[in-house]
Amino acid sequence: MARFDGRTFLVTGGTSGIGLATAKRLSDEGAKLLITGHSENHIEETRKALPKAKVIENDASAHYSAQALADCVREFAPDGLDGAFLNAGFGRFKALGEIDATEIDDHFDLNLRAPLLQAKHLGPCMKDGGAILLVGSGTVGGGRADTLVYSATKAAVRQAARSLATEFAPRGIRVNVVTPGATESRFHERGGMSEAEEKSYKEKVAKAVPLGRLGTPEDVAAVATFLLSDDAAYVTGSEYRVDGGLTMA
Repeated sequence: MARFDGRTFLVTGGTSGIGLATAKRLSDEGAKLLITGHSENHIEETRKALPKAKVIENDASAHYSAQALADCVREFAPDGLDGAFLNAGFGRFKALGEIDATEIDDHFDLNLRAPLLQAKHLGPCMKDGGAILLVGSGTVGGGRADTLVYSATKAAVRQAARSLATEFAPRGIRVNVVTPGATESRFHERGGMSEAEEKSYKEKVAKAVPLGRLGTPEDVAAVATFLLSDDAAYVTGSEYRVDGGLTMA
């Protein structure tokens, strides 16, 4: 019997990168999936890659989208979700002199407000004993000037996960954070790096990683699925870093 046979999961931002890799891993292990995305092309590609999954458009940055998502979940999983990976997010790389109010709002709306409202509205849709997983960033705790706003949102996610773990503990619902380091995905491209800048950045980081390479979405998916599984039944309020040792203390 596969680890997730008979289990139902939600993956937000699941049509590319780490979200898609996690959705594929869950599906391979028997899960029934509801996946959200925002790009029409990515949604169609994911429907082809995971034909058994239900893939829908949901703009997590919109304040009303969490309630709309909960409505979809109730229809998709009337008996409740076994787990939710609240993965949707993004980062642009700008230092203090380049940011404005819109830049701050864009990051906090998607990276922090969205998972908090999703947790609120999805809470009643979760089965007791289930799991909620948030996504952090290896930039938290560092000093990069160009991740000023992005890192601040992810530091807030780390703290929010602890409070949510306490909130949901009476129902046996675990809340944890998986924190990628630099990963081979389109994240930095979407964050505004040129192809040359991204190549140079990744080469520099790979040399600094003790394990000698960048991570892959599949590396992160392996830990994400562990945290969503019964193998992590006594793990809550924790952060698991998947960065090849780059940020180890």
